[in-house]
Amino acid sequence: MDRIPTLPPSSIIVSLAESLENARSLEELVRPLLQLLEATTGLESTYMTTIDERAGVQHILFARNSDRLQIPEGLSVPWSDTLCKRALDEGRSYTDDVEGHWGDSDAARALGIATYASVPIHGAEGVLHGTLCAASGQRQPMHEGAERVMRLFAHLIGQQVEREALFNRLKATNAQLHLSAMTDMVTGLANRRALMEELNRRLQLRKRTGTEVLIAFIDLDGFKRINDVHGHDAGDRFLAAIGRALADCMRADDFCGRLAGDEFVVIGTVCSASDACQQALEARLRAACSGQFELGDVHIDYTGPSIGVIRAGDGDAERELARADEAMYEDKRRRRGAAT
Repeated sequence: MDRIPTLPPSSIIVSLAESLENARSLEELVRPLLQLLEATTGLESTYMTTIDERAGVQHILFARNSDRLQIPEGLSVPWSDTLCKRALDEGRSYTDDVEGHWGDSDAARALGIATYASVPIHGAEGVLHGTLCAASGQRQPMHEGAERVMRLFAHLIGQQVEREALFNRLKATNAQLHLSAMTDMVTGLANRRALMEELNRRLQLRKRTGTEVLIAFIDLDGFKRINDVHGHDAGDRFLAAIGRALADCMRADDFCGRLAGDEFVVIGTVCSASDACQQALEARLRAACSGQFELGDVHIDYTGPSIGVIRAGDGDAERELARADEAMYEDKRRRRGAAT
């Protein structure tokens, strides 16, 4: 890689303005700045590091090398042995006699650093994010004013690090809020809103691809009695247990959620649906929702829910869900008749 000649101040300002204008990420900001830093300092290697003081590790995130000295990008070294830490501890931002000052540094000796310059990259409230560095394998002076430029670049990088960290926190928060808005708090399954969105999506996909959509409507018979006899807390624990049982029996392309109260819905997409497919889905769900449930100090031997399974037609989500509801009530009537 060819060395960049020293740039006049006006050219540096123009190049810096272009870098700031075009940068959309930390990398897009730092790489042009490393190029400018080489021209500003006259040193052959420029690089940015990140520091994890808790783990005791320094990581070279981005590096630019234009001569024999090679600072390897991606290298991680113990923070305690770095020139960066020694420079910070001693308040020494530049030396052309690394061997004389820090001859016991294994990292400097291994890399062959003779001249070294470093400034810290700080974030909000003085948090140390990393360092901005320049180095050479030979002893040489640093250009006049270069340290001020390094500190300016480090400040700009620190601001970008903070912006990206804030963006990532906001993104994570928004994702969590979205998840909460789509999740039933009692069972951890999808709520009605998420169910209807997913059902709409699958019905639209069915029209485009010709795949079949199965809809299972589950109603927990006897749930009111569980609440009345054991209390609402036990009822919620039973709903959560049913939710776990359903989640455990889902196949790769199944989608399960709680519609409301003691009603659950399962959506499945298959290449071709038959009566046997519907019967198999119903049997799998009935087995998952039946049997003994241990709810702390409450034991429930549950005989199972009423389940209606349909093959979706050309109606919208509300219409197809109503058809599955009707099929569930047919099953409920059959179960009541069989019990009498």
